[in-house]
Amino acid sequence: MYVTYLRRELAGRKKQTIIVAAGLAIAIALVIVVNALAAGVRDAQAAALGSVYGVGTDLTVAGAQAEPGEGGGRPSFDFGEDGGTTNEDGSTSLSQSRLMTDFRRGTLEASSVDAVAGIDGVAAATGALSLTNTTFDGELPDRSSAPQGEGEVPDGGAPQGGGFGGGQFDVDSFTVLGIAPGETAVGPLSSVALGDGRLLDAGDEGEDVAVLDETYAASAELAVGDAIDVGGTEMEIVGLVASASADADTAANVYVPLDVAQAISDAGDVVSTVYVQAESSDAIPGVQAALEEALPDATVSSQSDLASTVSGSLASASTLITNLGTWLSIILLAVAVALAVLFTISGVARRTREFGTLKAIGWSNGRVIGQVAGESVVQGLIGGAAGLVLGLAGIAAINLIHPTISSAPDASAAGPEGGGMPGGGGPFGQAAQTAADVTLSAPVSLWVILAAVGLAVAAGLIAGAFGGWRAARLSPAEALRSVA
Repeated sequence: MYVTYLRRELAGRKKQTIIVAAGLAIAIALVIVVNALAAGVRDAQAAALGSVYGVGTDLTVAGAQAEPGEGGGRPSFDFGEDGGTTNEDGSTSLSQSRLMTDFRRGTLEASSVDAVAGIDGVAAATGALSLTNTTFDGELPDRSSAPQGEGEVPDGGAPQGGGFGGGQFDVDSFTVLGIAPGETAVGPLSSVALGDGRLLDAGDEGEDVAVLDETYAASAELAVGDAIDVGGTEMEIVGLVASASADADTAANVYVPLDVAQAISDAGDVVSTVYVQAESSDAIPGVQAALEEALPDATVSSQSDLASTVSGSLASASTLITNLGTWLSIILLAVAVALAVLFTISGVARRTREFGTLKAIGWSNGRVIGQVAGESVVQGLIGGAAGLVLGLAGIAAINLIHPTISSAPDASAAGPEGGGMPGGGGPFGQAAQTAADVTLSAPVSLWVILAAVGLAVAAGLIAGAFGGWRAARLSPAEALRSVA
């Protein structure tokens, strides 16, 4: 009886049903698309920042930007008189590797790691030493018959005079990160997946072992069990790792034990970065303030600091969706609900005779309210279904087009005052100087679909509540007067 009456009433007011359902469909579709786009922008930003942070890292503490002449200096090669090997044809082979810290940024005393770990609100902390290994490799031809002064190799430098005289030379470099062996909960290794072999463990302290990034190992044709020259020391490769995210790279090409990195680079008992995990997200601001007070000469940064340096279309898209898109969807949804309420109340007013007669033959107020609410909920469900289809179609169109947006860094934040710097400076410097184009997608999640259905039902219930309240106030006497 209830369903039959409900179907008949909806069929008799098709125009009202179509208008109410269409309004809700447009509003719900916009809500779905805006939420999917917001999730896509968050994913794009996460991709832009993913290579910078470990999964468990909330803050980083890096050495302050070095004044000219205070850093590690640019790579220089000292071959000396016996720096090369003379071949049978009279040529001289020259080869040397140098492992150096970033000359644009200072380092921190290793004791800073313990100081950071002792601050209230810090759950874990680990230090890392960021280095660059540069290898000069080549061959000088036999210059014994050359004029005096041409092609000589002075002490402490590379061949000068007549240049390299046809020699073939290569300068190759790769990044090296000295890490605390066995530390995988926070820091660079918290965001990697083991591809082959093993990770560095606590027993590797002082050992000449290394873990390589899979991509770098493939390009260098290296595998587990091979050896790699790091700063003139042969390191056994014990494992290969890859980024846990398909949208991010690992933090370095080569990982070695921290004490080994400090020794072979002659950097001393220092680190370049301290990775910090806070006890909770709410504790991050307080921990950051405490770190800045405890280490005034260091650069303390959080993910939000780095995210604030991202400009270009990525930031514009985020602002547009957060401000305009969200408010537009809320306003449109409110208008759609208000429209449904007005149409329902108007329909009840036109059905005075009908409801009065039903109450006269024994319908209770609850049954009348249930009838009106049921009609409104069905209209809302129709609008929700249509909105879900429209929203999914819009998301499919976005994913098909794959719009590309820019995640270019903010130049003002990438400079000395912003803590970033070209080519290095810890994780923030590396990310701040990277400009990339990110493909925007609009992922669909189950909660968005459930939210669409919930909004549709809620809109129907709200409209039904107002309409039912109006219908419940009708009396049989009004119906009898309208019939007469």
